[in-house]
Amino acid sequence: MKIYNIAIDGPSGAGKSTAARSLAAKLGIAYLDTGALYRAVGLKAMRCGWEENDAEAEKNLKNTDIRVEYENGKQIVYLDGENVSEAIRRDEVSSWGSRFSALPSVRAALLGLQRKISGEYSSVLDGRDIGTCVLPFAKYKFFLTASVDKRAFRRYNELRSKGTEVQYDKVRADIEARDYRDMNREVSPLRKADDAIEINSDNLDAEEVVNKMLSYISE
Repeated sequence: MKIYNIAIDGPSGAGKSTAARSLAAKLGIAYLDTGALYRAVGLKAMRCGWEENDAEAEKNLKNTDIRVEYENGKQIVYLDGENVSEAIRRDEVSSWGSRFSALPSVRAALLGLQRKISGEYSSVLDGRDIGTCVLPFAKYKFFLTASVDKRAFRRYNELRSKGTEVQYDKVRADIEARDYRDMNREVSPLRKADDAIEINSDNLDAEEVVNKMLSYISE
């Protein structure tokens, strides 16, 4: 079967990873969480006290090994040989990953890895610039979005369900700050690809989002 790719872009908290994971499972193809790669860089930067400087990041990345493997269909991220799939999900790590993802050297280093995996497997990739930069010729492109309030509410409930004590206002402010960084960075800013199909998930649950995507794919 010919290899094909599906790109899902959108802001933080819109439900991209959930939709991408479910869509890949329904189609029987691979799922690559590209944000996890940037969070792995963020984790290394946080642990080692990297300066937010492009030249320094480029030098440090030469001594950094990031790998993706699939175990029982689940994506596992390794950082310098350590399974960091859980560690990279912490809020502070996500923040570091967002900041360093704006650096050209970081994006260049991970671009090749993303394209390599998508060239080997039919796959669903989600992120901020998949349809515009990583895979501009992806067969299917979606831009999944939602209001700031809806995204903040979902994130707040997710954190509370894990036993994390957080304030809603703080969660909302963090998302707004993340949106600003992602949309205003100089390299590959967050934006909808011209040929992407936009889906607003404000009034859709995860299954409805995936079914909507499947309806376009089947057409």
